Amino acid sequence: MSTRDPNAALGTGSEAESDRTVLWAPWRMQYIEGEKAHDCVFCISPETAMRRERLILHCTPHSRVMLNKYPYNNGHLMIAPHRHTANLAELPDVEFTDLMDMLRRTVALLQEAMHPQGMNVGLNLGTPAGAGIADHLHWHVVPRWIGDTNFMPVVGSVHVMPQHLLDSYDLLHPYFTAVSLTTTDMYNQK
Repeated sequence: MSTRDPNAALGTGSEAESDRTVLWAPWRMQYIEGEKAHDCVFCISPETAMRRERLILHCTPHSRVMLNKYPYNNGHLMIAPHRHTANLAELPDVEFTDLMDMLRRTVALLQEAMHPQGMNVGLNLGTPAGAGIADHLHWHVVPRWIGDTNFMPVVGSVHVMPQHLLDSYDLLHPYFTAVSLTTTDMYNQK
């Protein structure tokens, strides 16, 4: 028998109910009940009016940076070529260079905006390697802090996100707006 009062935790109910942990994520209902997109998330047009809703922070002539809709951690970004391809070797040099430049800038901007203590940067090639969207190359950039991994993912297979996606977008967007000016200047000089 538990030594705590079962009614103290939840107000009413049995002892078994009081030992249960409830995590609320009401925004997930939209995903669960909503129509599933069959289009590639990286191939959707980055129209200016819809960028925030599509979580697109920045576009260059050959790539885009966007928040991961199902992040591992706050500020989890993805960088993808506009070209729909799963083959890294088929990217022309100009596109690969653009992607790597955007990857370097993204790491620097996340460092400036969120002050993480570390970062995971990776590219998963193919489903067996962990790619959730295997038919379109994309790099993950995940800011990390000491203590951001706790018992929740290990014991409960649950990630706790302390910041809403659109709050992350609003925090990061000004940093990418500033880089848009320098990127535009850079490409106009070539």
